[in-house]
Amino acid sequence: MNVVCIIGARSGSKGVPGKNIRHLSGHPLLAYSIRSAQEAGIAEIVVSTDSIEYASIAKKYGARAVLRPDAISQDNSTDFQYIAHAISTFDPPADLIVHLRPTTPLRDPLLIQGAVNDLKACESATALRSVEEMSESAWKCFEIFSGKLIGLGGEASLDQFNDPRMEFKKTFRPNGYVDVIRTSMIYKGLLHGDAVLPYITPVVTEIDTEEDFEFVQYQARKHPELVRAFFP
Repeated sequence: MNVVCIIGARSGSKGVPGKNIRHLSGHPLLAYSIRSAQEAGIAEIVVSTDSIEYASIAKKYGARAVLRPDAISQDNSTDFQYIAHAISTFDPPADLIVHLRPTTPLRDPLLIQGAVNDLKACESATALRSVEEMSESAWKCFEIFSGKLIGLGGEASLDQFNDPRMEFKKTFRPNGYVDVIRTSMIYKGLLHGDAVLPYITPVVTEIDTEEDFEFVQYQARKHPELVRAFFP
């Protein structure tokens, strides 16, 4: 199978301006995802961006850059849009897309390899998404209806929400560690489809706020080996 990595790096972040190229231990966040893919053995790495500056940084670290139109580079633009645009430039076409986000810089390349292998081994799966177990089950969460708390879905007595967390089903949230997508689904107008493999990873920090970035900086300082793995 022809496996290509696509990294989305839009330049218009509002919460953390310029976050995709914000420097972490001397290197832009974008570079960490490029190096992760390289260390995972992915030969072709494509950065989809709306910025000539970002494209230049991507090329410096060994990726190919695809400039996306402004129309799909807005705050409400979707992953599907820029991935579909990027794969239209591929020759030869790719079979699998490894989708990485610059906002999750500290990854283990072996886990990326494992994700690709898992999807390759399961022909019935339409995609693979990385998830992490939630520290508190979503089934212990509330909704507000007519000004009052009700259990999620409105099906349980509120007193049951005081039960130990072990009594509730585990729930998982998607994270930005790694997703693997079949291009055949993109051609059908879908990103992941309905038969998605879960890929459970360690808890990871996604950078959406300045506080998130400060915490990742702390992680990099406390564990410099995480940075040296990419930039010796």
